[in-house]
Amino acid sequence: MADTKITNPFSAVMTHAMQAAEEMNRMLQSMKVPAMPATNELMDAHKRNLEAMSAANRIALEGAQTVARRHMEIVQQTMAELSENLRAMAGIHAPAEKAAKQTELLKSAFEHAVTNTKELADLIQHANSEAVSLLNKRFAEAMDEAKALLDHSK
Repeated sequence: MADTKITNPFSAVMTHAMQAAEEMNRMLQSMKVPAMPATNELMDAHKRNLEAMSAANRIALEGAQTVARRHMEIVQQTMAELSENLRAMAGIHAPAEKAAKQTELLKSAFEHAVTNTKELADLIQHANSEAVSLLNKRFAEAMDEAKALLDHSK
């Protein structure tokens, strides 16, 4: 009997596939692919971002509530002053005296309005500054964290 050797028809294909896989592996190893930062660190940073946003929103809400309360107080004070001024005006009968009193009341009302408007604007500005300051601080921290993550992954 003649020695007939049976060859596997897939061996040539497998050899080529193995060679291609080894060549691909060598190519990938020679590439400088940045490593992915740690997922836990990214999630922690994201959590801190959300906490900062929540705190800033809370500050803004508290500021809005303070403004609303103060505005209500101003309206109540203005109404009380108006009532008092109307009573005072009712007791004046001379036209010249009435005109002088009206001028005095108008000047006083304008000064109060300017003062109250400035006070409300200051309250709003303070609340906004506090919220934005908190967000700016977190943004700076996030940039430092991102830099540290990138430096760590090298």
